[in-house]
Amino acid sequence: MITIRLSTDDVSRIRFAFSPVWEAVTSVRALSNNSARSVHGPWLRKIGPVAAGDDLTLLRALIPPVGYIPDFITPAPPRRSTSFESGLAAISATPHQLVVEELGKLHDEHPHPVLPELIAAPAKALERITGALDSYWRRTIEPDWRWMRSLLQEDLAFRLDELAAGGVERLFRNLHPSISFSGNRVEIDRPYSCDGVPLPGQGLLLVPCVFTWPAGLSVMAAPHVPTITYPPRGLGRLWESQQDASESPLADLVGRTRAAIMSHLDLPMSTTHLAHQLGISAPTLSVHLGILRAAGVVDSRRDGRAVLYYRTPIGTQLLNLSSPTPLADSA
Repeated sequence: MITIRLSTDDVSRIRFAFSPVWEAVTSVRALSNNSARSVHGPWLRKIGPVAAGDDLTLLRALIPPVGYIPDFITPAPPRRSTSFESGLAAISATPHQLVVEELGKLHDEHPHPVLPELIAAPAKALERITGALDSYWRRTIEPDWRWMRSLLQEDLAFRLDELAAGGVERLFRNLHPSISFSGNRVEIDRPYSCDGVPLPGQGLLLVPCVFTWPAGLSVMAAPHVPTITYPPRGLGRLWESQQDASESPLADLVGRTRAAIMSHLDLPMSTTHLAHQLGISAPTLSVHLGILRAAGVVDSRRDGRAVLYYRTPIGTQLLNLSSPTPLADSA
């Protein structure tokens, strides 16, 4: 059992964030721990032909299938959403002594021939690690990042509404079955694997992470900000319903832009997020959404202060008729 004690100050500093670097790191473990029939099966099949490389060989040495991962390769995001490049910059700025200590701990638990080389030259090690993450990311994660980002954004919106509506107790009650909150303690039903005891006043960082599944949870403590990583809501829908409708019969009927809007709404999205994904202006998108909503293929609901648009069952049926791969309802 892992226990994190929170002072009043810590509770006021609970925050959420997600990180593309964390997704890249945890996806390396997912490569080892998932099968073609798992939740991440479609992703595994897609990247199978391009996953292998020297960069992945190095990353597998740093990220074993089970056990300890050096914390410095998953730096705490300073804001709710950060870029992949800023995550790499944070890794590059890691103090060399911390690199040596954490790689030494990894080597003690999971010996690998490359680790002594990295430990002997920490500055060079940081260059090699960030370079490997960058090339691996571009092949395996970046092509699908817009879908992951949308899922993570919607999870954060839901969690913040939970916190606003019912406070900390409601937040943790619905976060994950292995997490409970009582008094001033967050308890995680997992074997204890943290070296340090969280220091008062650091707050608590909660990070939804697509590739945390199937492990479910991970916990990081001192000297880093106490962090709980958990799988986001709706993860099962992430890979099952992506398709490009821009060249489909539906596009011939309603136009490429409206077909693209419908295909992107596998997950509920705000106009801001959808406009960013499609690369069109918000006013133009609003006109198209209004037409699609009047036709009954798109609808919306309010989620806190945001309005989220989603594809209706009729919209899903239209996409299915123009695609050989059936889609699940997105509502």
